[in-house]
Amino acid sequence: MPLLEVRGLARSFYGVQALTGLDLDVEAGTITGLIGPNGAGKTTAFNVITGLVPPDAGTVRFDGADITGLRPDRITGLGLVRTFQIARGFPRLSVLENLMLYGARQPGESLPLAILPSRAARAREAELLERAIATARRLNLLRVANNPASGLSGGQKKLLELGRALMTDPKLILLDEPIAGVNPTLAGEIGDHLMRLREEGITFLIIEHHMDAIARLCAPVIVMAEGRKLAEGAFDAIAADHAVQEAYMGRRFASA
Repeated sequence: MPLLEVRGLARSFYGVQALTGLDLDVEAGTITGLIGPNGAGKTTAFNVITGLVPPDAGTVRFDGADITGLRPDRITGLGLVRTFQIARGFPRLSVLENLMLYGARQPGESLPLAILPSRAARAREAELLERAIATARRLNLLRVANNPASGLSGGQKKLLELGRALMTDPKLILLDEPIAGVNPTLAGEIGDHLMRLREEGITFLIIEHHMDAIARLCAPVIVMAEGRKLAEGAFDAIAADHAVQEAYMGRRFASA
């Protein structure tokens, strides 16, 4: 059984069909690529899968459970988390504080404990701080751990997005353009992190427009066009597929 199973997913906005019956599977232990021309529906698929936008039709199953239409916080609690193309977070908080906020079982979410923390609440805060430090260290963010998130470079903000996802104890992370706008050296470093995390048991579904990164990291690769899956397979086979070439370049250029 796939870790993530999407069937017949549909969603329209003001009469425009963004998803038109999307079917896709993500197998556990893979870095699966999701590519396609602009407007193919890739980010809308992420939004619907993770509960940010309700579907008009279709189902989403994760780890054997139907999660269609669940709230994003409940989906995250099950182990499915996503990042965003434009890095989010709290710009005035430090890197460590941003990481700590994404940890599970936050004692500060209870008003009485936030005002008068118990011994257990203080112990949990210490655990979260220790984990945030470990996450910052593994992502090479420890040297900027006390800096505000607003002062990070674009690549460091992408790493912080990944770090916040890791703080949630994920099984599957959906990454929306994790190396967009990142210099080549740091882009390669992000790719190395992803491959090590996959070896540790985390599964990824990645939207990315840098085909060199897709070729290096992803197997299989899923191609979307016009709101549905167009093709799936190894990168070399996908790149040679005539229908994929037409979707990206148009019929005239694909046949030239």
